[in-house]
Amino acid sequence: MNTIDRRDFLKYTAAIAAGAGLTAAPAAAQEANTARPLLKAVQIQMLPGDLLDVDKFKLAKRCGYTGVEAVPLESLEACKKQADAAREAGITIHSVLYGWWPSFLNKDDVAKKAVAEMEHALRCAKAMGAGTVLMVPSRVTDDYSYGDAYRDSQALIRKLIGLAKELEVVIAVENVWNKFLLSPLEFARYIDEFDSPWVKAYFDVGNVIIYGFSQDWIRTLGKRIAKIHLKDFKRDGYKWVDLGEGDVNWKQVSAALTEIGYRDYLTTEVRGGDEAWLTELSQRIDKLITII
Repeated sequence: MNTIDRRDFLKYTAAIAAGAGLTAAPAAAQEANTARPLLKAVQIQMLPGDLLDVDKFKLAKRCGYTGVEAVPLESLEACKKQADAAREAGITIHSVLYGWWPSFLNKDDVAKKAVAEMEHALRCAKAMGAGTVLMVPSRVTDDYSYGDAYRDSQALIRKLIGLAKELEVVIAVENVWNKFLLSPLEFARYIDEFDSPWVKAYFDVGNVIIYGFSQDWIRTLGKRIAKIHLKDFKRDGYKWVDLGEGDVNWKQVSAALTEIGYRDYLTTEVRGGDEAWLTELSQRIDKLITII
């Protein structure tokens, strides 16, 4: 990764501010006086595991969700079958959660396995009718440096862009506790360097609370955001909590999402439960988030 001097850094941050539309909300949002219906989704792992897929999806629909985030399955046939079950229940599989790439992507065997698994995840997404695959692009360790993770992960993602374009499925990089992409400016730069509409950000509202503010990340990333994960974190006690009980400033998050014109799914990534809990969770989202 090339270093940048102070002048380049200031030029880059100015470009981000301009691109994200920090100075004013979109005209349509300013003129609107009613909240838009939220596209709410639940992760498939949060639904009761003893139910058939079609019954899981029907449960999600009853609880107030119109979307589900699935995971890669062993075969594309199984993916298509799951998509059929979702359609029968009136649910959209909007995204696929692939997960983490490991460290040491500079090793041939690790790199080949990582790329192959992500290729399969992209094909699974296509078979399910999903437009996005979430991936975490490595992690930094004592023996695997920040610079190596940056360079190696970008090199491997570039190998996947052609397939993503062919399938029309976005590779959405998520921010997690992997000691990597630790500021919104760097995350924006990381995405921009691909110069591709098929690589975007999957922003997690709760993951940044230990070292930042969700609304700041949203405004900085702007149109780079493909999808949003919802969870909440309490700095005092250093623990995950239910939505609305932590330090996420939901009023400011709502304002930031309005400003960037976000109109896609908000996917819960919290503890699962029964119909009563999932319904309460859906209602919490309605109370916490207003996008106009």
